Amino acid sequence: MPKMKTKSSAKKRFKLTGTGKLKRKHAFKSHILTKKSKKRKLKLTHSGLVHESDADNIKEQLRLK
Repeated sequence: MPKMKTKSSAKKRFKLTGTGKLKRKHAFKSHILTKKSKKRKLKLTHSGLVHESDADNIKEQLRLK
């Protein structure tokens, strides 16, 4: 049986917190920033958490389950 490999795309995008939740970065902060407000760009800078309905799929991709 071959080894179970993690999905490289998920590995680059998600990190596990100490309490077992998944941390993610916000989208829409890479380009076309002139029309976005300063407040909006600041909120997109900070990381967020993955919703619990999506967490199981991502944990499976990271082979944490």
